[in-house]
This record gives sequence, C-alpha cells and structure tokens, in this order.
Amino acid sequence: QVQLVESGGGLVQAGGSLRLSCAASGSIFSIDGMGWYCQAPGQQRELVASITRSGYTNYADSVKGRFTISRDNAKNTVYLQMNSLKPEDTAVYFCNAFVTTGGSPYRTFWGQGTQVTVSS
Repeated sequence: QVQLVESGGGLVQAGGSLRLSCAASGSIFSIDGMGWYCQAPGQQRELVASITRSGYTNYADSVKGRFTISRDNAKNTVYLQMNSLKPEDTAVYFCNAFVTTGGSPYRTFWGQGTQVTVSS
C-alpha cells in the first residue's frame, strides 16, 4: 500500500549534525502532514517536528533552533536536519505521513525507524 523508508541515522559526537530522510512510496494520491517522532529506550514516542503540505512547521521545545524539518512534495519526502546534537537526542527516529490513496480517507503511515546515537 504505502511504505515509508527512513535513512540517515547513525553515530555522531555531541555537537555534530545528521540529516534524516524519509521517502514515501506506493499507492499515494496525496500526502497532508508529515512528521518526525523519537523514542528513547523505556520512553514513549514523542513528536520532534511536523510540517504541513503548505510548509507550516511545528517543533518540540527541546529541538527548536537546532533541528529543521522540510519536505519535497514532488518526491514525497520529508527531511530532518539535526544540528548541535546532544546525547539526550539519542533515540530511534520515526517518520510518519498522513496519506490518502484516493477514494479512501486519510490515514497515518509510519516508517520502520532509524537509530540516532549521540556520544558525549
């Protein structure tokens, strides 16, 4: 149906940068909102940043000024530029997308997650 594939995670030192990408594919008619969430061990999944189709963005307070979300609607892809990374940013990062396949209501799809580890 619809698949979301993340890439760009890895191990980085504190103060470094990473860029995550998430490409959506499959029976896509239109994508509304897209977003990035993170989940640390033993913690609940929480919102990092989101972006509407028109480009309106929303960020968690903990990443404001350090992370930037963007999207390429032609490529059905959302990005997360992560700068000034901190050890507390260590988590599995998941992307999601609010998608309609045409003739059906919008629903949320999730990627499989990509690990981000920030060493001190």
